[in-house]
Amino acid sequence: MNMNCTEKDIAEEPVSDRSASREAKDNKKRRVVISVVGPTASGKSSLAVSLAKKLIERGEKCEIINADAYQMYKDMNIGTAKTTEEEQGGIKHHLLDIFEPNESVSAAQFQKIARATIFELQKNNIRPILVGGSGLYARAAIDDIKFPATDPKIREKIEKLAEQIGAEALFDMLRQKDPAAAENMDERNVRRTVRALEVIEITGKSFSSTLPQYKYLIPTVQIGLDVSREQLDENVAKRTRKMIESGLVDEVKNVRTRMCRTSERALGYMQIIDYLDGKCTLEQAETEITQRTRRLARKQMCWFGRDPRICWLDSTDKNLVEKALEIVDQADARDCFEPDTGGEKPVRRHLGDV
Repeated sequence: MNMNCTEKDIAEEPVSDRSASREAKDNKKRRVVISVVGPTASGKSSLAVSLAKKLIERGEKCEIINADAYQMYKDMNIGTAKTTEEEQGGIKHHLLDIFEPNESVSAAQFQKIARATIFELQKNNIRPILVGGSGLYARAAIDDIKFPATDPKIREKIEKLAEQIGAEALFDMLRQKDPAAAENMDERNVRRTVRALEVIEITGKSFSSTLPQYKYLIPTVQIGLDVSREQLDENVAKRTRKMIESGLVDEVKNVRTRMCRTSERALGYMQIIDYLDGKCTLEQAETEITQRTRRLARKQMCWFGRDPRICWLDSTDKNLVEKALEIVDQADARDCFEPDTGGEKPVRRHLGDV
């Protein structure tokens, strides 16, 4: 099965919620999808590969589906911490390197591709293992999430308004129109505020009413990797240094003229561009990347920490893979959409509690 030749083509064929639900119900008796989530630099990719190998040793067929928003881009390897062929350990990976850096990709597009890939694997008796720290993308593949339409003209109008009146005033507009949405949003995130106001104008409904609920459309077990703040800060610093030493500067030189507004949001690239343009030293760029990545990790943990369905494991546990296998076996035995919420679960949320 050569999925790499067809993954982008799949995006042209919409997978409706109804058809996805039908596919999910048809697959209900099959083994659950595994989704490995957690903050950046927590070891998700490594766990996913190790878990796949263990399941294969037991006679299963498993393949990994990328759920990172930026690892889908070609030539953006070091800065996105994309797994190398060696790190993939012989396990087939999907949805890596399928878009050019100048192609804008949305969560709605990813949803279509990811679901089609999941169903294709399941039809071939292959268990999909999703892995990624992009919370919305990870949920878009498996949850009952609908994405409201976009309107470039309306968005452009609101973006211009944001430039005229500023982020604070724009957020006050949202607070008046949809207080429930504003309560759970960061007023400094102008792009998110613009999107909320765009949805309100297009649909005539509140933005909060369109937000996803924690409801699986595809039977899934989510395994979250928990890391203490101190350990995560250390991991991030080490990974940033390794990226610089591995040639991040040359990678950015190669890709910078081909990036779009979406791919430019990948952490690290604009910081290195600032260095290349003489706006800072390489040491300053590295420090900025490290600090921004740490802040991102905290936001990711808060995002994932709100999902009560995730089974959290200590990323430093020597028996991590074995404990993850136990969780998967329990989920398979339940043979249902929603996880059993009874009993104790290994939940720790160091970052989500700050």
